[in-house]
Amino acid sequence: MKQSAVKNVSPEMHPNRLAWLRAGYENIPKILSLQDRNPHSPTYGCFDRNYWQYRIIDFPSGMAQEFSYPLAILYAHDLPGNRFFRNPAVGEAAFAGLVFAKRSAHSDSSCDDYFPYEKAAGASAFSLLAGIETYRLLGLRDSELLAFLSRRLEWLLSHVESGRLSNHQALIALATELLSRLLGTHRWDAKRDERIDLILSWQDPEGWFNEYEGFDPGYHTLTISCLARLLALKPSRDDIRQSLVRAVNITAEVVHPDGTFGGECGSRSTYNYFPHGLELCGYWMPRALAINDAVVSQIFTGRKPAYEDDHLIGHHTWNYLLTGLDFYTGSRPGPLERTRGRVYFPAAGWLIDRRGNRETYIALNKGGTFKTFLNGQLVATDTQLSLLCKHRGNATRNAVAHLLGGHARLVEDNKVTIKGRMSWAKHKMMTPAKLLLLRVFMLTFGKRYPNLVRRVLQKMLITGRLSAPFCYERVFEWGEDSLLVRDTYQSKDWKLVLDAGISGHQTSNYVVMSRVFTPSQLQPWFSLNKQVKTAIESGKLELERML
Repeated sequence: MKQSAVKNVSPEMHPNRLAWLRAGYENIPKILSLQDRNPHSPTYGCFDRNYWQYRIIDFPSGMAQEFSYPLAILYAHDLPGNRFFRNPAVGEAAFAGLVFAKRSAHSDSSCDDYFPYEKAAGASAFSLLAGIETYRLLGLRDSELLAFLSRRLEWLLSHVESGRLSNHQALIALATELLSRLLGTHRWDAKRDERIDLILSWQDPEGWFNEYEGFDPGYHTLTISCLARLLALKPSRDDIRQSLVRAVNITAEVVHPDGTFGGECGSRSTYNYFPHGLELCGYWMPRALAINDAVVSQIFTGRKPAYEDDHLIGHHTWNYLLTGLDFYTGSRPGPLERTRGRVYFPAAGWLIDRRGNRETYIALNKGGTFKTFLNGQLVATDTQLSLLCKHRGNATRNAVAHLLGGHARLVEDNKVTIKGRMSWAKHKMMTPAKLLLLRVFMLTFGKRYPNLVRRVLQKMLITGRLSAPFCYERVFEWGEDSLLVRDTYQSKDWKLVLDAGISGHQTSNYVVMSRVFTPSQLQPWFSLNKQVKTAIESGKLELERML
């Protein structure tokens, strides 16, 4: 029989608090399995099992050392149902993870994530926050570890990361404040404030924080988590409070009626949800508590996204545990209230239409990718047309209409029209030759200019676009009790198409935390091969659906 990670709890405990805690507890056995816990091993404390156990990569991912944080939380706090409180083995595992983070870092204390000498700001920031909190929670007194944490922070504060990733900047700002308090110093105050000001400047007046090229609800909640903790530490920062009010309000609007959250309508297509910041905001803004109470239903109903793979498991685990730790035990608000009728965020490229018993969420800047719900249940999810096309001999290319940007829109009361040109999807894969070239490059020229390499890879895998020879028009028309979706695609190159269809969960830009399974993705592939045969003669593919 499988042993539960949860001990007996009081039946009087709020079920939502228990749900967040259980969501964290259930990941701990896997996190411990990912770690080398042999004190005599040269990789003792490493959480990257692909490196120390399977030995299929040649360097450890520094991001994995973040996994010390949830272990330290459970070691330090007598939470309801926590069977790991003051367990010496768990405390030692958390400490060993922090020590390995130091041992495996570069001389400037930065770390790698996906390739050697990458010096990844995201991995360095996540694991720095984890390291600071692990040190504090374990009650350590170690000058060498403090020096390591300080060097890593200095590197992050002097490093200019390519791309606009608000969540990374928020992590750095929070880590700066926490380490400053741990050391009793004010030497980084000015740089901390610079980072906070930068984050607030990246917040659109609509309330969302920029992630590469737009609004991603999932990463948005991580930024909220960091800013809410900063506000709790510095309650006089009214600018942070006002920013969080705007951020919470747009978050409330994008919660689906069944409690699910995020998805392919977002700029980074993630189903992330980090509840801790919203729980903290709930102490002074009840609407934030209503959001958490709506989304927690995913756990009760089995709709929680599967973020438990070897690389992603850490972020959500510590955030769930902190939510249980700081759960607001006073009177909580009723069901989440959202705007009725039409909600339009033109800068984000989002349109939400609520009329009658139907709710429809449309990403206008992703070709009309949409989700529609009837009586609170998902009835259709659509990430636009995908075409598999012939290309140079036996090679193929994938044309899609859902890449971010380059879409014209016309929004009317009962009709929305989106037009654009399809793009070639990014499906570049590693080969032995490419991997060897990357290693040689990074061991010579690349290690001196890791940010240049990152910028090039971002353009290749995430932000760059190359047009395909297919144009589209998607029209949404609302009737009294119906929604008509009418698609028209035009091209002279339909003979190149080998397979055509529409998926409910397709995404083609490279984002680490996208492409995880959720039950909403069980909608089958909708084949359009018959329509392609007709289009070869007419040059036009047309499709109408009444939803």
